Amino acid sequence: QVQLVESGGGLVQPGGSLRLSCEASIFISGQYNVGWFRQAPGKEREGISFIPKGGSRIIYADFVEGRFTMSRDGAKNTVYLQLNNLTPKDTAVYYCAAGRAIMHTARLDANNYTVWGRGPDVTVSS
Repeated sequence: QVQLVESGGGLVQPGGSLRLSCEASIFISGQYNVGWFRQAPGKEREGISFIPKGGSRIIYADFVEGRFTMSRDGAKNTVYLQLNNLTPKDTAVYYCAAGRAIMHTARLDANNYTVWGRGPDVTVSS
């Protein structure tokens, strides 16, 4: 079973940036689809972005509005999420997740992912 370990969270001022990393314990690029999610206090977990296994076409949730960028380094078994122009509304626990079979219409649906990291906190505050 693959394991995911995230890093890179922390406290940042509004307008600032962070880069989150998600390292997999095995080579996953050709086996698992990977998504980034977040969960703010008192809210449901929401999908941020998705990259398909063996592919490179990344999709984003509408609320991203060009501020976040997902990328993958296959040689390092690591997926990244660059967070720019952060606002207090972005405060949440951020998770990466992996799944072998993700329906095309449910790529940002957390219910379709079977492996989860523990999630670093991202706090945006002045």
